[in-house]
Amino acid sequence: MTGNLNSAYESELGQQVDALTAQLSYVLPSALSAISLGRYDRIVLAGMGSSDYALIPIERELIERGLPVWRIDAGRLLDMPQLITPKTLLWMTSQSGMSGEVVAVLNTLPAPQTLIAVTNDPHSLLAQRADVLIELKSGEEATVSAKSYLNTLVASYRTLYALTGRDDAPLLQEVSAVLPEVARIVAHRAPVQALTDRLFRHTNPRLALIGQGADAATALTGALIVKEASKVSAEGFIGGEFRHGPMETSGAGMLALLFGEGNEATLHTLADDLLGNGTEVISVGPKAFAGSEQLVTPGKTSLARLLCTMLWVQHFTVTLARANDKVPGEFLYGNKITVKI
Repeated sequence: MTGNLNSAYESELGQQVDALTAQLSYVLPSALSAISLGRYDRIVLAGMGSSDYALIPIERELIERGLPVWRIDAGRLLDMPQLITPKTLLWMTSQSGMSGEVVAVLNTLPAPQTLIAVTNDPHSLLAQRADVLIELKSGEEATVSAKSYLNTLVASYRTLYALTGRDDAPLLQEVSAVLPEVARIVAHRAPVQALTDRLFRHTNPRLALIGQGADAATALTGALIVKEASKVSAEGFIGGEFRHGPMETSGAGMLALLFGEGNEATLHTLADDLLGNGTEVISVGPKAFAGSEQLVTPGKTSLARLLCTMLWVQHFTVTLARANDKVPGEFLYGNKITVKI
């Protein structure tokens, strides 16, 4: 694999096992276990882009526990400052800890009762303002975030376990057990290259990423990084959203990636309809929807699935960039840290 890495971004994709291993070795601050979620009138989960979407599985689990939870991107939070009260637990995630909206929230909104910060930079403003700091330990990244997203998923689940009084040892074992599969997928780009080659035979190639439940995080983050890393237009949808308008863009020339456990009736029906109208459908997960082609991932737990499905999407960011005559992960108009609002 190493001999085929032709860009800084691809090199960073190849470092993800090491980055995950560093997160697994990181000891969470003991202050997390002392937090009682029942003392807050609300829990607000905030971030921008993939840092926001990575919290979808956490939002779902907290809601299942009957807790008052808002997941909102930091830009919208600036527009609704009343959401932060003196009894709020604010959980903010930012790879850099210095994104423009995150900095503005910290500098202009009322202080919450408790601020949990998840970031890769312990010297950032977000880290400095935190009551409890969770480090991503994903190492340096020069281009589009890859290592940081996977580490954010693991760090977020570990934080959730601590806040809900669960030992994260089984979680650490689960991620450790899936690392060989992570390495295998990282080294296995050929199936994605074949799909990209077929897609670019069309005059109007289109990409849709559709996920349900926790897998919505992959669909939304996947579409974001495909656009950022390859400059190819892609859109992400949560389940049945795709039928409400975007369905009219399907058919020949569209590649639809479907993410889920494999038992979601909505995605089975959607896959069947898309296959029927000439859309190329790929199931990314432990089971195939409606007999479609499949990029296989482990299926025992949602976290293992989320880690591995994103690896397949990352392969698309490289193959699509090459097909689009772009350097994978290279910024044309933005920067690693988005400071403008």
